[in-house]
Amino acid sequence: MHDLVDLEDRGVAGVFVASDRFAQAADTQGQALGMHPRRVLTAHPIQDRSDEEMRTLAETAFPQILAALSG
Repeated sequence: MHDLVDLEDRGVAGVFVASDRFAQAADTQGQALGMHPRRVLTAHPIQDRSDEEMRTLAETAFPQILAALSG
Protein backbone atom coordinates (compact mmCIF):
# COMPACT_ATOMS: atom_id res chain seq x y z
CA MET A 1 0.00 0.00 0.00
CA HIS A 2 2.84 2.39 0.81
CA ASP A 3 4.37 1.71 -2.60
CA LEU A 4 1.09 2.51 -4.34
CA VAL A 5 0.76 5.77 -2.45
CA ASP A 6 4.32 6.65 -3.46
CA LEU A 7 3.65 5.77 -7.11
CA GLU A 8 0.41 7.76 -7.15
CA ASP A 9 2.25 10.75 -5.64
CA ARG A 10 4.68 10.49 -8.58
CA GLY A 11 1.84 10.37 -11.12
CA VAL A 12 2.13 6.65 -11.84
CA ALA A 13 -1.16 4.77 -11.79
CA GLY A 14 -1.30 1.61 -9.73
CA VAL A 15 -3.79 -0.94 -8.46
CA PHE A 16 -3.76 -2.78 -5.15
CA VAL A 17 -4.50 -6.48 -5.73
CA ALA A 18 -5.19 -8.78 -2.79
CA SER A 19 -7.57 -11.47 -1.65
CA ASP A 20 -10.93 -10.33 -0.33
CA ARG A 21 -9.92 -11.26 3.21
CA PHE A 22 -7.75 -8.11 3.25
CA ALA A 23 -10.46 -5.59 2.30
CA GLN A 24 -10.92 -4.25 5.82
CA ALA A 25 -7.15 -4.05 6.39
CA ALA A 26 -6.80 -2.10 3.13
CA ASP A 27 -9.53 0.31 4.24
CA THR A 28 -7.81 0.84 7.59
CA GLN A 29 -4.40 1.31 5.95
CA GLY A 30 -5.88 3.73 3.44
CA GLN A 31 -7.37 5.82 6.23
CA ALA A 32 -4.03 5.88 8.05
CA LEU A 33 -2.23 6.97 4.88
CA GLY A 34 -4.93 9.42 3.83
CA MET A 35 -5.40 7.70 0.48
CA HIS A 36 -7.46 4.89 -0.93
CA PRO A 37 -5.74 3.53 -4.03
CA ARG A 38 -7.70 1.64 -6.65
CA ARG A 39 -8.01 -2.00 -5.75
CA VAL A 40 -9.10 -5.36 -7.09
CA LEU A 41 -9.95 -8.13 -4.67
CA THR A 42 -9.75 -11.81 -5.55
CA ALA A 43 -11.12 -14.88 -3.82
CA HIS A 44 -9.35 -16.04 -0.67
CA PRO A 45 -7.18 -18.04 0.00
CA ILE A 46 -4.26 -17.71 -2.39
CA GLN A 47 -1.39 -19.75 -0.94
CA ASP A 48 -2.76 -23.27 -1.46
CA ARG A 49 -4.03 -22.85 -5.00
CA SER A 50 -2.72 -24.80 -7.95
CA ASP A 51 -1.06 -23.07 -10.90
CA GLU A 52 -4.25 -23.52 -12.94
CA GLU A 53 -6.38 -21.99 -10.18
CA MET A 54 -4.00 -19.04 -9.97
CA ARG A 55 -4.20 -18.54 -13.75
CA THR A 56 -7.99 -18.54 -13.50
CA LEU A 57 -7.90 -15.96 -10.70
CA ALA A 58 -5.50 -13.79 -12.72
CA GLU A 59 -7.59 -14.05 -15.89
CA THR A 60 -10.70 -13.12 -13.92
CA ALA A 61 -9.00 -10.15 -12.24
CA PHE A 62 -7.21 -8.83 -15.34
CA PRO A 63 -10.18 -6.94 -16.86
CA GLN A 64 -10.91 -5.40 -13.47
CA ILE A 65 -7.29 -4.32 -13.12
CA LEU A 66 -7.30 -2.74 -16.58
CA ALA A 67 -10.57 -0.96 -15.81
CA ALA A 68 -9.16 0.36 -12.53
CA LEU A 69 -6.04 1.65 -14.27
CA SER A 70 -7.94 3.36 -17.04
CA GLY A 71 -10.84 4.65 -14.93
